[in-house]
Amino acid sequence: MTKFGLNSNTMNNIFKTLKYFFLLIIGLILITSTLFWKNDIPLETLKQKYANTESKFVEIDGMNVHYRDEGIRNDSTPIILIHGTGASLHTWEGWVNALKKEHRVIRLDLPAYGLTGPNPNKDYSQAFYSSFMNDFLSKIGVNRCIMAGNSLGGSITWNFAVQFPEKVTKMILVDAGGYPTKSKSVPVAFQLAGWPVVKNLFKYITPRSIVQKSVENVYADKSKVSEELIDRYYDLSLREGNREAFIDRMSEFRNKGISADNSGKIKGLSMPTLIIWGDKDFLIPLDVAEKFHADLPNDTLVVFKNLGHTPMEEDAEKTVAVVKEFLKK
Repeated sequence: MTKFGLNSNTMNNIFKTLKYFFLLIIGLILITSTLFWKNDIPLETLKQKYANTESKFVEIDGMNVHYRDEGIRNDSTPIILIHGTGASLHTWEGWVNALKKEHRVIRLDLPAYGLTGPNPNKDYSQAFYSSFMNDFLSKIGVNRCIMAGNSLGGSITWNFAVQFPEKVTKMILVDAGGYPTKSKSVPVAFQLAGWPVVKNLFKYITPRSIVQKSVENVYADKSKVSEELIDRYYDLSLREGNREAFIDRMSEFRNKGISADNSGKIKGLSMPTLIIWGDKDFLIPLDVAEKFHADLPNDTLVVFKNLGHTPMEEDAEKTVAVVKEFLKK
């Protein structure tokens, strides 16, 4: 008998069971790695598929930033479109096609995403993104603009306006981040990026199904999530450094999100603002739109039924019609 009252045979059985358990775990990891291990896709390969004749690159802080500048070239107050977490400038395709006939429209891949790739300094704070956007606009010669953003891009938009109000004539906030809130549903990729062990594996083991589920999570109508759309999100997530950058940004958000809350300054923004929201957004629920509407003194709130977290992508035609009306005012 041991001092715990277990005989040697029982102890041996326990150790044998633990051994088999750990062997099973190791086996599952090896099988998963074999099936789902994905190497980075070379940047030049991605450029061939996701850059076009309108694509340009500008160097900022050691990054080659991918952007497109389309439409009326002599428009001195262009529309700047900023995408959300995990997305790229392609998310605005429908809006750009509708707006570029009458406006100059500029969109970019933010650091950590798309063809731009990671920030060498691994900084993905709101302060960094505001400073980065100021550097970007200065580099391409834009002094004043109409700034629009979705999700993370919306948060960058109003934070930039807080810091540089003289540079933003109007804002368009599309399911924007801004206030502490509790999500009703979180994309699986966002969840995995927060798990201590799994997030390190996520840098190398990235099943396409995870990306598919994450995209479907932010759409109200899952039938609109095409194979081509999933391929784009998936391919660009495999750009060298983007998976690690995604994890770094999600970690930054979790660790500093509350302490970095800047929402108290939203009330001080006076430029005309259009707030667009999908009523089926379960990542940043509708109550956040209502907070923006209550705090912004010069705004219009439009809620779209049966659209999710990325309404400009899910139904570009319907949402951009509201934008056109707003721009005429």
